[in-house]
Amino acid sequence: MALQARLTITGRVQGVGYRDWAMATGRRLGLAGWVRNRRDGAVEALIVGDEAAVGEMIEACRRGPALARVDGIDVDPIDLDILPEGFTRLPTV
Repeated sequence: MALQARLTITGRVQGVGYRDWAMATGRRLGLAGWVRNRRDGAVEALIVGDEAAVGEMIEACRRGPALARVDGIDVDPIDLDILPEGFTRLPTV
């Protein structure tokens, strides 16, 4: 059973390579999902994978890439019927 979570990351997280970093990190951990910027300045991510990898991704997102400053992260468990394949970038919403 795959663990699923939607993350909302706030702080200085746009224009600092956060999405590319998140895609690389998610892929390295074997996760599926996506990442995108939001018009309110946050970054949003959906992550799906085994419990250990999801936990590691959440902890990594609390730090982010070198140029980011993460002020907060909201983690909401979700339950999708159709799971994403791969780890991709979606357009800003």
